Amino acid sequence: MAPTRLKITTRPEAILLVEKWRSESQQIVFTNGCFDLLHLGHIDYLEKAKNLGDKLLVAINDDASVTRIKGKSRPINDLFARSSMLAALAFVDAVISFSEDTPLNLIRSVLPDILVKGDDYEIKDIVGAQEVIDHGGRVETIPLVAGYSTTGLIEKLK
Repeated sequence: MAPTRLKITTRPEAILLVEKWRSESQQIVFTNGCFDLLHLGHIDYLEKAKNLGDKLLVAINDDASVTRIKGKSRPINDLFARSSMLAALAFVDAVISFSEDTPLNLIRSVLPDILVKGDDYEIKDIVGAQEVIDHGGRVETIPLVAGYSTTGLIEKLK
């Protein structure tokens, strides 16, 4: 397994990495999120996502996009901390950040075999779903662990 810092990648490096995985007939799973305060719900979700294929690429919103989406008090942890924690997980193969509000451009760049989100999304509402399906891939939703959310943790801390 690669050291944590080697799992954090740039967009051009991720595209090359996905090409390498594809040449080895690996199934590429892609998911994304803010992953602001890593908790049991995230761990369970990411492990289940990895079990759907061979390689798990996790896209993470950069700090500015988290602030735009979640509000001025977020993120709690900066991009370096969030990326490093995700990369430290054994079942995460690569972590890439993106600055847009959605990962659509990144999804179009890597065209994963399997796009994954939590079951709080309907497939028709998942960003990039149509692009993945049109490319012959599939979209899956994973049941979330009840009672675990970053927003819930923040409320408890208040």
